[in-house]
Amino acid sequence: MKILLLGSGGREHALAWKISQSSQLEKLYVAPGNAGTNSIAENVDLSIKDFKSIAAFVLEKEIKIVVVGPEDPLVNGIHDYFDSIPDLNQVTIVGPKKEGAKLEGSKDFSKEFMKRHRIPTAKYGSFNYDTLDKGLAYLETLSGPYVLKADGLAAGKGVIIENDLSKAKKAFKKMLKGQFGAASNTVVIEEFLSGIELSVFIITDGVNYKILPEAKDYKRIGENDTGLNTGGMGAISPVPFANREFMDKVENQIIIPTVKGLRKENIDYSGFIFFGLIAVKGDPYVIEYNCRLGDPESEVILPRLKSDILELFDGLATNTLSERDVEIDPRSASTVMLVSGGYPEAYEKGEEITFSNNVNGGLVFHAGTKNMDNKIITNGGRVISVTAYGKNLETALKNSYNTLENVSFNKMFYRKDIGKDLIKKS
Repeated sequence: MKILLLGSGGREHALAWKISQSSQLEKLYVAPGNAGTNSIAENVDLSIKDFKSIAAFVLEKEIKIVVVGPEDPLVNGIHDYFDSIPDLNQVTIVGPKKEGAKLEGSKDFSKEFMKRHRIPTAKYGSFNYDTLDKGLAYLETLSGPYVLKADGLAAGKGVIIENDLSKAKKAFKKMLKGQFGAASNTVVIEEFLSGIELSVFIITDGVNYKILPEAKDYKRIGENDTGLNTGGMGAISPVPFANREFMDKVENQIIIPTVKGLRKENIDYSGFIFFGLIAVKGDPYVIEYNCRLGDPESEVILPRLKSDILELFDGLATNTLSERDVEIDPRSASTVMLVSGGYPEAYEKGEEITFSNNVNGGLVFHAGTKNMDNKIITNGGRVISVTAYGKNLETALKNSYNTLENVSFNKMFYRKDIGKDLIKKS
């Protein structure tokens, strides 16, 4: 079958790598892709926001499945767009329609959804400029730290945590006055939960679901989780504390009520759900939903998925997901992100990336890269994700760090402590 994958990051290279292994694959296109996807698929110069051009390409190439990597096209209704065109409504879109994508696209919607279906999450209040005074009063009922979230998509920058009440109030006012544009027209104020975060993923046809490997990612730029938030500096899978007892709680208290809730509300959902969780004294709470796979979590969960991913996508297309098997590699996997100097603030692009011939059996996934003049150059803040397997987490991390020594570019930076917090506790 012919597949079109939308996106250009590390998640998309990992997806392309996994899709390319399928015996069912006839041709894989990636739009717009990066230098990594270019080596295993055909990159196509299409914007992920240009639905009309994407639709025309799908018709021309007789694409059967469109896999949507990032959230933006889903939140803006690419699935609905395809369904509205008679010649395209038989194309399988891996990703929910606009109403389902609101789980990620609107923090207020997702919190209300969890409340309706009794899914454990932090207590909260939602406020807009007209209810600013009520929001300030609500902050006074909480104890610090204070969590403020822009309702809409804000390129991963819409969450502010302040320890001081007066600073939280100032941040709240600033957000409502347009700090994140329309995304912060509504602001969700949440109770702070203290615990360890992890990510759980499923693929669902809206009725049935399959649980994929779980992961833990590392968002801060600096060692020991210090400094500014980033798109992710590394990830590990499996998560040592996510034992069978904990995962049973996740499935029964969170996954099942979410899938049933979507069905009860007549929300047509087909694709991935990413549960951003926090473990508080052994119990899982939902921090957020995402309507797609995570990055850099994809770079560890997809290598641990032994099953043919096109089998799962075909299950979505034919309503036979319940009959498909998910087999997980028992080995650990870890990934370390190599980023441009200065990231997540100002950084330079266009640095040449060099690779040695020996990558020690590791996997090198491209994120912010492109081909230029027969060279591979940096084209983003997060540049390369280096993944490796191991019999346990400690061995996988050792192999990742050994592998990354074979990749270099000017001002390259990476964290040296990915996963070490869990090795101490495992």
